Amino acid sequence: MLPDPKYRDVMVTKFVNNLMLDGKKTLAYDIFYSALEIVEKRLNENGLEIWRKALNNVTPAVEVKSRRVGGANFQVPTEVRPERKISLGMKWMIKYARLRGEKTMHDRLAAEIIAASKGEGASVKKKDDTHRMAEANKAFSHFRF
Repeated sequence: MLPDPKYRDVMVTKFVNNLMLDGKKTLAYDIFYSALEIVEKRLNENGLEIWRKALNNVTPAVEVKSRRVGGANFQVPTEVRPERKISLGMKWMIKYARLRGEKTMHDRLAAEIIAASKGEGASVKKKDDTHRMAEANKAFSHFRF
């Protein structure tokens, strides 16, 4: 995977590829860069660093996987691979940015990045719910594959 043209970062390219709809990569880059500019204006800090902090706040450490044992399904908590952590965090951030109420996608993504960097917002809540579910089902951790 090639790094993005502005920041020379492969993570940004992965995020933009997840953000992209119908193969419109130029539009996805435009949305991402505009969102980072909005973040910089609102917080007077480096937008890329805030985005990295937000992504770090959204990445889960554990998740539950369904495992069938003796005719019953158990939610078994498992560690998340490092690549999957990042991809889950990106997908959750984009999903909940799309569900926000702001007018344009630039504003939605910027607001979700700001909220996630502060440890708030729907994507951070999703991570907390995932962790809570894993904690509640840790009695079944001996069923790990």
